[in-house]
Amino acid sequence: MNPKDSKVSEGGLNVTLTIRLLMHGKEVGSIIGKKGETVKKMREESGARINISEGSCPERIVTITGPTDAIFKAFSMIALKFEEDINASMTNSTVTSKPPVTLRLVVPASQCGSLIGKGGSKIKEIRESTGAQVQVAGDMLPNSTERAVTISGTPDAIIQCVKQICVVMLESPPKGATIPYRPKPASAPIIFAGGQAFTIQGQYAIPHPDLTKLHQLAMQHPPFTPLGQTTPGFPGLDATSPTSSHELTIPNDLIGCIIGRQGSKINEIRQMSGAQIKIANATEGSAERQVTITGSPANISLAQYLINARLSSEVTGLGAL
Repeated sequence: MNPKDSKVSEGGLNVTLTIRLLMHGKEVGSIIGKKGETVKKMREESGARINISEGSCPERIVTITGPTDAIFKAFSMIALKFEEDINASMTNSTVTSKPPVTLRLVVPASQCGSLIGKGGSKIKEIRESTGAQVQVAGDMLPNSTERAVTISGTPDAIIQCVKQICVVMLESPPKGATIPYRPKPASAPIIFAGGQAFTIQGQYAIPHPDLTKLHQLAMQHPPFTPLGQTTPGFPGLDATSPTSSHELTIPNDLIGCIIGRQGSKINEIRQMSGAQIKIANATEGSAERQVTITGSPANISLAQYLINARLSSEVTGLGAL
């Protein structure tokens, strides 16, 4: 469909718009489809341009550009595809209540005020008129001036909601320059622990037999050995080994990147590694904090690796060691 031929839609709003979506790798895979067939079909049928950011990041940006009606068509195809995935995942599961379809838009923070409205009036109106849940993140996405806007509901509610958000975005364009959010590559895509290799997918460590062969090599070259720590080598030990504990010291100014906002990072590291991690309170006059990791040698090795990966990404991210 040639954009010039498209009818004036939605109250005369037929202008070219760009909407950015934040998706997890698995969702992106579903949109791309086998050999890229799904996304090809979406592009052809909607007439919108659909670009997917490169990179082996756990998160990817999907950019949809086109006249408003092409965008709505692309959105409805994405929402319906996610709905299909939910139905497929429920066929063999015991879950009785069906989860809603959820999309995350990335919106310049300067437009979020208009989207929320005075005292939350606009967002309330959108929720009520579309039946979709809409939430605007309180904080900007890392290294950007954009915020995530999460929409969930039935595919139909989502499409109605996107239409209303488009109207708001057209009526109040972004102010000043926008620094777009770019997802960072996963800092620890592969993890070696207890003689086994794991790849990190989302929040889970998936055993990876082919890479296990590389394990000994990896152990000889730890990715980043912080502050007087010995190499985290535990070749050949398995997860049933006796529990032991290991102590690390981490500078105060780097402890924040390990703990994360409201403890989110440290909880993630605990979950992924299966180890217990205690961070001692700051002692007066000391520039360092004591971190105690308890668990099997494999758990400890995994926790250490995750902590190292956080530290190295923080340090390289700041460009100062």
